[in-house]
Amino acid sequence: MEVEKYEHGVPSWVDLGTTDLPGARTFYGTLFGWDTPEGPPEAGGYTVATLRGKPVAGLGPQMNPQAPPSWMTYVNVDDADAVVAKVAPAGGQVLAGPMDVMDVGRMAVIADPVFAVIGIWQPKTHKGAEIVNEPNTYCWSELVTTDTEGAKAFYNAVFGWGEATQGEEFVYTEWKLGDRSLGGMMAKPPEMPAEVPPHWGVYFAVDDADRTVARIGELGGQVVMGPTDIEPGRFAVAMDPAGVFFNVLALKA
Repeated sequence: MEVEKYEHGVPSWVDLGTTDLPGARTFYGTLFGWDTPEGPPEAGGYTVATLRGKPVAGLGPQMNPQAPPSWMTYVNVDDADAVVAKVAPAGGQVLAGPMDVMDVGRMAVIADPVFAVIGIWQPKTHKGAEIVNEPNTYCWSELVTTDTEGAKAFYNAVFGWGEATQGEEFVYTEWKLGDRSLGGMMAKPPEMPAEVPPHWGVYFAVDDADRTVARIGELGGQVVMGPTDIEPGRFAVAMDPAGVFFNVLALKA
């Protein structure tokens, strides 16, 4: 699906902060068929990956050596400063910004009360991902947290998100703006290692989860879990060659 602009509160972009940027260009470019040219030196070589000539994700150097390399989700906002002002009163922390990124936008990085990290993006020339929810593009972000009720209060206060929670044995929450689903949330499962902190995971849509998993291994990545059938389709959890987690999801037709 091609997108020209995003509403306030809608996740609009994902990017990777990695210790091996050249390796990431090769890995994700080959896996998803992205064009991944090296970015300008003034941007640290940040790559805007494209599909059919349209931006779909970012690949950049790891900005905080104290944090593990990871994919980050950015939420589109009308006014980054106004949103950031809501973070501390809601119990979160502002980790960076708000700051202008050349002429492309104004950004900030925040953490919720249990320190799951998410980005804020006020667009200028860069509107966000121009293709989403189709094979080889970003399709979903999911919060894994130790405090689901606290998260509901925080993200409602900061982004105005509502939520719909379902399930008894396995409880899952969808973040909502009106009737629109924006992403998901689940309690951190007991089988997840204790050292894995609360975090926002990123999903990429694929045609065939099993074939993609095989390709991940061929390219030097690892499959952590799956492929597994879930309600929306068939998914797997993987790590790229630099040890960064990401998810792939073959959506049901």
